[in-house]
Amino acid sequence: MEANTTVEKVLAELEQADTLESIHHAILELKDYFDVQNMVYHWVDSAGEQYGYGTYPLDWAARYQEQNYIRIDPVIAGCYKRFHPVDWKKLDWSGKAVRVFQAEAIKYGIGTQGYSIPIRGPNGQFALFTVNHTCTDDEWKKFTETNRRELILIAHYFNQKALEFEPNRAPEEAQPLSPREIDAMTLLAIGYNRAQVADTLSISEHTLRVYIESARFKLGASNTTHAVARALSRGLIVV
Repeated sequence: MEANTTVEKVLAELEQADTLESIHHAILELKDYFDVQNMVYHWVDSAGEQYGYGTYPLDWAARYQEQNYIRIDPVIAGCYKRFHPVDWKKLDWSGKAVRVFQAEAIKYGIGTQGYSIPIRGPNGQFALFTVNHTCTDDEWKKFTETNRRELILIAHYFNQKALEFEPNRAPEEAQPLSPREIDAMTLLAIGYNRAQVADTLSISEHTLRVYIESARFKLGASNTTHAVARALSRGLIVV
């Protein structure tokens, strides 16, 4: 069977899916078709709750939740700041805690190569669709270049179906940000540090901190990075 026919067949089945079991079946079919170690859809809502389905080992999922690894996971942090697919090798894995996290993930059967597609839905909904495998860098580069378009399409199909199943998870809309708060969040989102933001806006770093904390409170975010991610996902700022 031709490649696109196989994917189209699974996506057609996914569109008709009316149970979580049928969604899980679709992801298993696609994992086998692409011949990868893991394929996962992972939702992180604006309240910080998360859920997902896919082929990561259940003991790893439990360990991840138990250790609250979402705090340091470079994939989550990196994808919060991006709209395009992310190759894990381009993320920052240099921190000591992150290296420990990576080593433990490998021990639980997570592949060394990863490709994650960030997806943003209504009212701050944020999700990741991830393909994970163990192979050489050259093999992975060829795989992602060959399958990039199909993987992006598949990611959005899964997210559309997830929104149908989880309509009540979307949080209420955030309070509007002030013009200065928008300016500050936008500059942080494009990579400026606080000193650069303060200089660009011609304000002191103390005043900037007030704007950032105000925005963080309005967005219900746990830290500045989380606030920027929520502002982006809700369309309050545009990079």
